[in-house]
Amino acid sequence: MFAKINLSWQKHLQPEFEKPYFYDLQQRLEEEYALHTCFPPKELIFNAFNLCSFDAVKVVILGQDPYHGEGEANGLAFSVNDAVKIPPSLQNIYKEINLDFERILDQSEQTSGNLERWAKQGILLLNATLTVRKDLPNSHKHLHWQHFTDAVIETISNEKENVVFLLWGSFAQKKANLIDTTKHYVLTSGHPSFAGVHKKWFNNHHFTRTNAFLESVGKKKIDW
Repeated sequence: MFAKINLSWQKHLQPEFEKPYFYDLQQRLEEEYALHTCFPPKELIFNAFNLCSFDAVKVVILGQDPYHGEGEANGLAFSVNDAVKIPPSLQNIYKEINLDFERILDQSEQTSGNLERWAKQGILLLNATLTVRKDLPNSHKHLHWQHFTDAVIETISNEKENVVFLLWGSFAQKKANLIDTTKHYVLTSGHPSFAGVHKKWFNNHHFTRTNAFLESVGKKKIDW
């Protein structure tokens, strides 16, 4: 299962693959997928890494765990497969993009929740837990995924420079202590799923601020 992760990541994460917790994680996941319906499909567990190599990473967006409905999860945080109804969190992300750039989203963005095009531009759409049982949110949080994904964040922080980290909501913001803020640009706000009940999401300008920072360090901006 873990051999399917992009080789560029394998090189940087090899020490994690050799730790006892990682072997345990692999064994328990094999059992979970054998006994229960789990998402995303096995071949997409590392989709975020395979669509965005280590060298390409310039933005990290952190989610909690995959969508747990049939056919939704595709291995990218906040993203769903084509033809799946856009979830509320992503609807609010799209609305903020619209506000931030003072533009109307084109029809393809309004109808598709598949964020593969973001990943291919250097955005690591990383869930803290990479798998879930059908219809049971956070059902794999007892596994060791967060040991692994915390190591991913720390590795990016330690071995790269000028990466933008977008931490939305209290869960993601707790990961800030893994990031060297003297080397990277960290933006925080409320979580988009709660945008209807608080004022901490809309008008955060994370998307224009991300692009301004990327351009300031000589990197290509994101086509959101």
